[in-house]
Amino acid sequence: QLQLVESGGALVQPGGSLTLSCAASGRSSGDYAMGWFRRAPGKEREFVGVISWSGSNTDYADSLKGRFTISRDNAKNTVSLQMNSLKPEDTAVYYCAADKIPRRALVTGLQYSFQYDSWGQGTQVTVSS
Repeated sequence: QLQLVESGGALVQPGGSLTLSCAASGRSSGDYAMGWFRRAPGKEREFVGVISWSGSNTDYADSLKGRFTISRDNAKNTVSLQMNSLKPEDTAVYYCAADKIPRRALVTGLQYSFQYDSWGQGTQVTVSS
């Protein structure tokens, strides 16, 4: 398994932007698709988006397309989640996770928790005025 550490969570005003980072260590992190999930208070964990091992493909939850962008730097073993036009309903603990399967060709559909086997501890994002 990979060791994943998220950072960058903060209190931000509605309409603001924030970038979260996920630092990976352990097995060859660059060989695995990386996903972002979030859990809002009182709700189940939900899929945010995913990026392929090469960074060439991404997929997002329909409700977040256009506002959230995932990128990665395999040389630095980091994955980032850029969040724009934040809303109070984006308030949640955000988690990064690593795919179970190396070098998966397509990431569409890689949106279920059971498909990932390494998780970070999460970072809190609060959107409030």
